[in-house]
Amino acid sequence: MKTVLITGCSSGYGLETARHFHSQGWTVLATMRTPREGILPRSDRIRVLPLDVTNAESISAALEASGPIDVLVNNAGIGVVGAFEATPMTHVRKVFETNTFGVMAMTQAVIPQFRSRRSGVVVNVTSSATLAPMPLAAVYTASKMAIEGFMGSLAHELRAFDIRVKLVAPGYAPTTRFAQNTELRIDELIPEAYASFAGPIFAEFARPAMVTKESDVAEAVWHAANDVSGQLRFPAGPDAVALARAS
Repeated sequence: MKTVLITGCSSGYGLETARHFHSQGWTVLATMRTPREGILPRSDRIRVLPLDVTNAESISAALEASGPIDVLVNNAGIGVVGAFEATPMTHVRKVFETNTFGVMAMTQAVIPQFRSRRSGVVVNVTSSATLAPMPLAAVYTASKMAIEGFMGSLAHELRAFDIRVKLVAPGYAPTTRFAQNTELRIDELIPEAYASFAGPIFAEFARPAMVTKESDVAEAVWHAANDVSGQLRFPAGPDAVALARAS
C-alpha cells in the first residue's frame, strides 16, 4: 500500500485528489492550514493533518507525523486576479510565499527520505496560465512559472536518485475557490482606468467554451504520480489540453 501526502486539501483540487487516491487504495495524508473534519470519508487510510507550507516548523511537524511517504503532491496555492499595477507588493510576496517558496520548501523537506530509498515522486499542481499568457494574471502566472522552471531543472538532479518529478497544469475551473482564497477582492485590483479593458475579459470568463473539473485534476495527478515514462508535464482539463496542443 502506498502513501501520498497532499497539501491544500480543504477544498477544490486537493480535496478531490485526496478522495481519488483513497478510492484507488492508497493511504492519504490530507493536509490543510486549518483542518476541517467531515469533508473526507471516514477511513483508517485517511489522516487529516495541519500544515502551513509557509512555516518551516509546521512542515517539519507534518512530515514527522506522516512518517514515510511515496508521493508528495504540492497543491496548496493562492489565487489572484487583477491588474498588476494595483496589486500591493505585500500581496505579491504572499502569493510567492505559498505558490512558489512553499512548494520549494515542501519539496526540499521530502528529498532526503526519497533519496535514501531511491524512490519517490513529487507532483506539483501549477496552472494552464503557464501554457499561454493570460491577462490580469501576471502575479499568479509568475508564481507558477517559477515552479515550472524550478521543477524542470530539479528533475535532472533528482533523476540520479530515481526520484520522479511531475507538473500538472489545470485549466480554468470556475467551481473551485480560486478567486476566494485571498484577502483582496477582485474589484480592489481593477482600477477605474482598467475597467474597459477588464470588462470583456471577465465576460469571457463567465462563458468559457471549455472548463476543468476538480475530477480532471485529480485524475491527472493520479496519472502523473504513477507515470514512469519520463513525461514531465500533464495538462488537466479539456481547455488545458487544448492549450498544451496549441503551444
